[in-house]
Amino acid sequence: MAKRNTNWDENKLKRWIKEGRGQGEGKEYKPWLTIQDYPSMGRATRIFGWTTQRIHHFFSDSQLKYFYLLDWEEKVVDIREHYPLLDLETVLEDTADLKLDKFIDKKTKEPYILTTTFLITLLNPDGQKNFAARSIKYASELSKKTTIEKLEIERRYWTAKGINWGIVTNKDINDVRAKNIEWIHSAMTSDDCNGLSKDDFDELLDALLYRLIDNQQNIREIISRFEKDYSLDAGAGLLLFKHLIAGKRIALDMDKPINLNESGYSLRLPETSGKGGHEVVKIYS
Repeated sequence: MAKRNTNWDENKLKRWIKEGRGQGEGKEYKPWLTIQDYPSMGRATRIFGWTTQRIHHFFSDSQLKYFYLLDWEEKVVDIREHYPLLDLETVLEDTADLKLDKFIDKKTKEPYILTTTFLITLLNPDGQKNFAARSIKYASELSKKTTIEKLEIERRYWTAKGINWGIVTNKDINDVRAKNIEWIHSAMTSDDCNGLSKDDFDELLDALLYRLIDNQQNIREIISRFEKDYSLDAGAGLLLFKHLIAGKRIALDMDKPINLNESGYSLRLPETSGKGGHEVVKIYS
């Protein structure tokens, strides 16, 4: 396999801009960086987003976990990863002390386009949009001088833009909540009705919900009995259960590991339905 060319030059800059990278919103947004461009720290991931209805690219587990939290949050209406600071030198009038010369390609001398991990769009109760920018880093990276210098550039950029900015490390992320969301995430984005019509699938969801609430049996037993009673394939009941959680039709304490051995009494009907619910990740520090 040919070695990927990671050199940065003016031609590549023009090509990426022409491709629409870093542009658009929602489903139409294209991240500045993709997993095909550079080696990753940890696990490189492509994942379909529930909020945006598009594929997202992540270079580390921390980025992915924080994304899960955002994708579950009702106030978040757009998630733009690896957002480029294309107008950096226009936004920042004085960059003399920022040492931008550190962030250039050593061979071509072309300045790199710096990025912030997430630009998040939130919808306020009054219907107005608000924005927040978050840089995801491993805590160990914060001892590196170059990392701190880059973060300072980001901080000044977003401050000049009037947008709340902050750093999120792996130590700040609720791993249990992220793991729970990961477990149901495929159901959040899947249109798969397990070979059934949507009407039949919806009827099964209603039937399982009725079975689960206030049932003294454990969830695993309820699901198993439900599959037998309705002549469903093994695993179909669990898929339905995930759909109920993903659709916020049943509420769980997402700060605790989802335990199928708990009774139906541990489940409750939510106060709101749909993607609504309580805030699950603090966007602002």
